[in-house]
Amino acid sequence: MGKLGLQLFSVWKDAELDFLKTLSRVADLGYEGVQFAGFYNTPVQDLKRVMDEKGIKSAGAHVSLNQLTNGEFEKMVGYHEIIGNQLIICPDLPKEMRKNADDYKRSAEVLNKVGERCKELGFTFGYHNHEFEFDVFDGKTGFDLLFENVDPSLVKIELDGYWASYSGYDPVDILNTYPDQCVTLHVKDMKTIDGKKVSTEVGRGELDVESFVEAGKKYGVEWLIVEQEEFEIDRFEALKINATNTKNMIERAGAKRF
Repeated sequence: MGKLGLQLFSVWKDAELDFLKTLSRVADLGYEGVQFAGFYNTPVQDLKRVMDEKGIKSAGAHVSLNQLTNGEFEKMVGYHEIIGNQLIICPDLPKEMRKNADDYKRSAEVLNKVGERCKELGFTFGYHNHEFEFDVFDGKTGFDLLFENVDPSLVKIELDGYWASYSGYDPVDILNTYPDQCVTLHVKDMKTIDGKKVSTEVGRGELDVESFVEAGKKYGVEWLIVEQEEFEIDRFEALKINATNTKNMIERAGAKRF
């Protein structure tokens, strides 16, 4: 554990204008990897060239469930292989797949099938949470209903600590519950503005991000992925602060005995 990446959704407005320039700027901020949220019709060899020039790795890619179930992903396998991406993350579930407990159990079956197909193609598959997975049905959260019913060898967890905290749950407790299933962590901080919870730079908010990072170290999570969705300052200045502060937390966690 110890690699620092950025989820490129953080800079989607810039990526839409010039994806490769944005990727290059992210690498200059000190991130070791990026997690993709689309490729903006970029030729794969152009993307690979910039990644090689900047020395930046793939820390996974978010691929919609629709793409994963309708055969579109299979068409992109070669693309992912060329850029060295081995981790595919489903970013969420559509509303019709999460209305009640039975929906979550059926969704687990769907994710198992996707995970099996990804494994056959040489990829690790995982699921990324938002806040809605922490709605409670029959005394259990949707999150637990989902991950108690998937095959842990086929479906991993990309745990977003911000959304767990947003919903009133301690992400460290979740890591302790699923210690061998979390493959990446989404690292964000939170502040409250006019009664609304929003994301902010790591170390400048109200969350105990350091304990989350320490738990990731304890359980050998390979990638910590910074993501920020709201900005009060320049996006790239904010993401530089995120990189610096998260790296410091990683270094302190590395020096700590568990």
